[in-house]
Amino acid sequence: MSDPNNPNIKLRTTPQWSLYRREAFWNSNFGQYPLFNTDPAEIEKLAKEKLSQGGWYYSSCNAGVSWTHLANRQAFYRHRIVPRTLVDTNTRDTATEIFGHKVSAPIGFAPIGINRIYHPTGELSVAKVAEELNLAYCLSSAGSYSIEDVGKANGDGPRFFQLYQSHDDEQAISMMQRAWDSGYDACMLTTDTWSLGWRHNDVFTGNYAFYHDHGAGDLGLQDPVFQKRLKEAGIDPKTHPKEAGAKWIDENIWHGRAHTWEKVKWTMAQWKRISGGRPFCLKGIQSVESAKKCVELGIDGIVVTNHAGRQVDGAIASLDALEKIVDAVGDNIYIMFDSGVRSAADAFKALALGAKFVFLGRLWVWGLSIAGEPGVRHVMKSFLAEFDILMEEAGFQSIDQIDRSAIDSLPNTSNLIAEHARI
Repeated sequence: MSDPNNPNIKLRTTPQWSLYRREAFWNSNFGQYPLFNTDPAEIEKLAKEKLSQGGWYYSSCNAGVSWTHLANRQAFYRHRIVPRTLVDTNTRDTATEIFGHKVSAPIGFAPIGINRIYHPTGELSVAKVAEELNLAYCLSSAGSYSIEDVGKANGDGPRFFQLYQSHDDEQAISMMQRAWDSGYDACMLTTDTWSLGWRHNDVFTGNYAFYHDHGAGDLGLQDPVFQKRLKEAGIDPKTHPKEAGAKWIDENIWHGRAHTWEKVKWTMAQWKRISGGRPFCLKGIQSVESAKKCVELGIDGIVVTNHAGRQVDGAIASLDALEKIVDAVGDNIYIMFDSGVRSAADAFKALALGAKFVFLGRLWVWGLSIAGEPGVRHVMKSFLAEFDILMEEAGFQSIDQIDRSAIDSLPNTSNLIAEHARI
């Protein structure tokens, strides 16, 4: 399937990820098989079997009746890859660069909160795998483990910090300072989640981990400003963990109090001051108007995302938003993408439409749920192998060759049958 002695491997700056498939085929001679089937539908099924009801609902719920989630999946369907033949893909390489970091692929770990509800090792395992594979990792400020401990687990890996901004300015500055001190050198402010979207299963079952056993998590409990706020409120997190968790989440993360562009200016100035000018990005951009405003304010990058369909039901597909935004501002700002990515082909299409980088979310969360650290590793190595093989078979030698000439796009009215778009 892939010659492990292929001399061209030595010309690559990244591993020949496709050899992971060869290992799977060859090791079957010794009765050794992969941890699990990485077909996205199978990963989803296994995660549902493994997780508690609360963990499953939180990882799988979408806003409303999931129309935005469906739109995300349908948008990928209408773009088709145009393979090129007789290209010397022996010399292909998946390497790229993000914010000055040379990484092994334009694929990274999206920020997802409370990883401990999926597996006891939570963000620590995910951060460790990210470093091993030299992929960008982004920590959610709604995470379980502390900023510092996750940074240590990530070692020398490239890592960024996603900020849910508190209205307590001292608290917001504290989180950014802790992130910078722990080696996170880009800040991504999320702009589409002042509150969580209406998710029927979570509401019906009272599924809000911060109000229950999870509490505030180490990320909040180890923050000096939050410790001060708890003391001021007379809350002992050891004896009243639910009250501490409620205070953390209600006042600092999903507080239901919107910020505006004026506050973005302040936040960016604080991050630039703390970090000495490192990148500041906005996550949650879906409109051309918002993207243009980011350019006007001098923001370094944007993540085009609809939070994977978990916030606004009936919204535009993130991939459709990407196409419009790239046309409007693509030469003026660093554009990243997430929402609904389930395969290497999906990532390829987002890159072809103009994204410079693609973040994965639910796939690695479900891998973590199924098998902890080995599960995350298996999902990501399989994804990279699939992407590597796609580049080889479709005739692309490097990431910068993936542009709009690589795809043929059907009209926006072309939809995939709903049942097949479920995942």
